[in-house]
Amino acid sequence: MSTPLLQAVDLHKSFMHEGTSVDVLSGVDLSINAGERIAVVGQSGAGKSTLLHVLGTLDTPTSGQLLFQGEDVFARSSKSLASFRNQTIGFMFQFHHLLAEFSAVENVMMPALIGRVDRTQAEKDAKELLDTVGLSHRLTHRPGELSGGEQQRVALARALMGRPKLLLADEPTGNLDSQTSEGIHTLFESLNENHGTAMLVVTHNATLAERMPRCLRMVDGVLVEDNAGGPSHD
Repeated sequence: MSTPLLQAVDLHKSFMHEGTSVDVLSGVDLSINAGERIAVVGQSGAGKSTLLHVLGTLDTPTSGQLLFQGEDVFARSSKSLASFRNQTIGFMFQFHHLLAEFSAVENVMMPALIGRVDRTQAEKDAKELLDTVGLSHRLTHRPGELSGGEQQRVALARALMGRPKLLLADEPTGNLDSQTSEGIHTLFESLNENHGTAMLVVTHNATLAERMPRCLRMVDGVLVEDNAGGPSHD
């Protein structure tokens, strides 16, 4: 069998709250293969976002391992880990965190510029990605001049800058109407098909969860297969 793209092994994550240790992740095991699309569902407060932050190396686990193509990523130095994160993982959040003072193309360029890619090349790549998500006519518009759906597509283009092997998305359609959400669903499927991008999406959107080939449910700090598909409603 081939080595998984990303593998979580007995991940635990605890936080101190008022002098008491609170377990959020209680031994998560997960394998994500190259090109795989997975939805993670579950009640609010179940630890889904915490899991996403640990998988994306934005936060460190209390214990356990995170292996990328067999390598323990948390064994890297902080500088090496930041470089790995920038080059390998794309992030898309419900609140897209676009920089208000920059245009759409400048927002999409940011990860490449941080990674010290030549500015001319970064701009070329950003324009191509914005064209891919249907926003070639909005290159110079700032976030305040874009609709919610357009802002989310800019965020998706930014997440895909550098062609990451894995896209992590936290409630990517949480603030969108059904028609705009459908557009994001279709983009996910197209990007996966055309570029082989692996995706793990935390969502309460039943339609999006049901369209993912694999659905997992977060229960009591661990992941279980969700054969029924679709999230429960909080």
